[in-house]
Amino acid sequence: MSTTGKVIRCRAAILWKPAGPFSIEKVEVAPPKAKEVHIKFIMATGLCGTEMKMLKDKTLHHHHYPIMVGHEGAGIVESVGEGVSTVKTGMNWHLQLGNSSDLELTSGN
Repeated sequence: MSTTGKVIRCRAAILWKPAGPFSIEKVEVAPPKAKEVHIKFIMATGLCGTEMKMLKDKTLHHHHYPIMVGHEGAGIVESVGEGVSTVKTGMNWHLQLGNSSDLELTSGN
């Protein structure tokens, strides 16, 4: 079933405050905007070092709470926004966020 142009309903790990507990909640994610890609993490997901520090350190503040954590993982491209030409719905991908806004997508196809 294609989710292109549709709101995605899923569960997310949300951190409401520094060093707070995770809250697993149902969320709605809008369809991808121009040059955005939605990946369904069905194979694996994980936390980066910064997220691990936010779980432990009450003095480490993210700019905005709440935040959804677990942005690194492997899954399938669920939908793509306008202007995305190198990624297609249904492709297997490994996702890793690097420095600031750098994003590494590694095709599993």
